[in-house]
Amino acid sequence: MPKPYPEEFRQDVVRVARNRGPGVTVEQVATDFGVHPMTLWKWMRRADIDDGTKPGTTSQESAELRQARRRIKLLEQENEVLRRAAAYLSQAHLPGKGSTRS
Repeated sequence: MPKPYPEEFRQDVVRVARNRGPGVTVEQVATDFGVHPMTLWKWMRRADIDDGTKPGTTSQESAELRQARRRIKLLEQENEVLRRAAAYLSQAHLPGKGSTRS
């Protein structure tokens, strides 16, 4: 997996690409900064969404959603452990099970 670029670097490259002069392409800006042109296009699209100029899920909303999904998964795992423990403990109290009396 490629190493992620720092957020400040991304913002700087996007700002330069948005303010480029006439005749300068996004591909040239990307090459000057050593990133792939498609990467710069994605950064620009993400910046447009984060700025509210285009519809979509913002970076902050995506991060919150990832965190919520992670928390839900953890809670579901904890619930499963408790459900299994309750089933095990209820089996231990059945007559003839787990008892040493004759």
